[in-house]
Amino acid sequence: MNIREFLADKVQSAMQAAGIPSELGPHLAPAKKAGFGDYQANGAMAAAKAMRTNPRELAAKILDQLALDGIADKVEIAGPGFINIHLADAWLGRQLSGVAEQATLSVEPTSAPQTVVVDYSSPNLAKEMHVGHLRSTIIGDAIVRALEFVGHKVIRQNHVGDWGTQFGMLLAELESQTQATDAEIALRDLEAFYQQAKQHFDADPEFANTARDYVVKLQSGDEKILALWNKFREISLSHGDEIYQKLNVTLSREDVMGESAYNDDLPVLVKALEDQGLAVVDQGAKVVFLQELADKKGNPSPVIVQKQDGGYLYATTDLACLRYRANTLNADRLMYFIDQRQGLHMQQIFTLGVKAGFASSDISLEHHGFGTMNGEDGKPFKTRSGGTVKLADLLDEAVERARALIETKNPELSEQEKAAVALKVGIGAVKYADLSKTRTTDYIFSWDAMLAFEGNTAPYLQYAYTRIQSIFRKAGVEPSSLTAQISVEAEQERHLALKLLQFPEVVELMIKEAFPHVLCTYLFELASAFMTFYEACPILKDGVEEPVKASRLHLARTTGEHIKQGLVLLGIDVMDRM
Repeated sequence: MNIREFLADKVQSAMQAAGIPSELGPHLAPAKKAGFGDYQANGAMAAAKAMRTNPRELAAKILDQLALDGIADKVEIAGPGFINIHLADAWLGRQLSGVAEQATLSVEPTSAPQTVVVDYSSPNLAKEMHVGHLRSTIIGDAIVRALEFVGHKVIRQNHVGDWGTQFGMLLAELESQTQATDAEIALRDLEAFYQQAKQHFDADPEFANTARDYVVKLQSGDEKILALWNKFREISLSHGDEIYQKLNVTLSREDVMGESAYNDDLPVLVKALEDQGLAVVDQGAKVVFLQELADKKGNPSPVIVQKQDGGYLYATTDLACLRYRANTLNADRLMYFIDQRQGLHMQQIFTLGVKAGFASSDISLEHHGFGTMNGEDGKPFKTRSGGTVKLADLLDEAVERARALIETKNPELSEQEKAAVALKVGIGAVKYADLSKTRTTDYIFSWDAMLAFEGNTAPYLQYAYTRIQSIFRKAGVEPSSLTAQISVEAEQERHLALKLLQFPEVVELMIKEAFPHVLCTYLFELASAFMTFYEACPILKDGVEEPVKASRLHLARTTGEHIKQGLVLLGIDVMDRM
């Protein structure tokens, strides 16, 4: 149950009974300060301003109609007209009892499921994935998991870069290499292969001419060159598959819809723009001028859809992609997780796509940009020599560092257990360090900070989960057997119960705004609330009465399930021991 919505409905009904128009409904949120109740409504203040009356008097009328018997033990007017709601301990306990047995905990399936197409990861197949691909991949995947969790139909789209002029160079190099060796051996290190091809291209005019010729042959469908391209594409995609598996990301080969998929549609699309009078010839190129995105001087924003030499650009492919997703995939919502520096480009695509009728104005077109991952010097993250950091190398180092920590903290684990825990801790630490930061900001990459067992980190949350599991082992009980009625009595129990019941609100906000960090913040606050509860409210100590023990064990189980589910939505694994 979403308590905020539940209470908002109650306040809304009271406002209507008090004669307040429904469009002046309340804004309800968890109170931020102690003593201000658990939830605070400001409906009286907003309505009083519109109705030109005293807000406290209006709040009193709302209170007279507010039916919260058995739900709140105190409702009061505060300040200029806030309504503070203090929820009853018994009601909190009843709401939590049984939640742990629910597959989605207290999150209700959406009443209006949508088809949501999510564009994320999208590496360039010409090179190995590097740290620049990390944010798009894991942020997009977290949102995908949350959307599916509440019942939306999600279509993943991995818009890989597998077309264009650079592939002529790479295919020419691959052919020259595979005359003597196997393609898989030649492409074992994609980054080195790309650099080798580039050097060959720059130094050998004959090779450069061959590469250019291969581009033409590729675009015209030459069977030999297409076969070579397919071989390169398959090996390159396999490199990506290994990264996705290690990252615990849900992208699969079936989700790949690369630039090449839209190649045949590009001339059709440009003609459609010309037929509508949107695309005009300007200096030999075909351009659409968008007055809707004009600059401060009134100059329209130009979108080149075909170059003077007849070639197409990213804008052309992205428009074809938009049209396909809107009309063939029948999307209700399109979400693009792309670097925020592409903001203007995406605005142009969305504006032109709707203007040309490629996408209905009813479809939600969303670009969810993100900042950069920087080193501790504040500059984009690089190797010590200044090169691009391969994502595979970064993940391997994360696991190695986690393994060293596990060796120190719990040497009693078997070698197999240490390897499994190191993988979950290392990968989880990298992902959480990114996801816990506001998506739109840059952040500093720090090994020490992300692998710490204190603070807002994945290891801290994973440890909190294992600590809860250790309670059950000491008690000699299976968590699934803990079904006693939860009784909320101590202040620490109350704080923990309230935090647990906020889970549906957090998931809803994460989906609405595409901000995984709100879930990370919630999980950290939840784990911290549990640690405070555990220290203040004995569970297994001698003298604890059996009903209290059973209630607190059930509360611990419910907390563990929420931490686990929250981390699963972020694509992070938990373990019973670490």
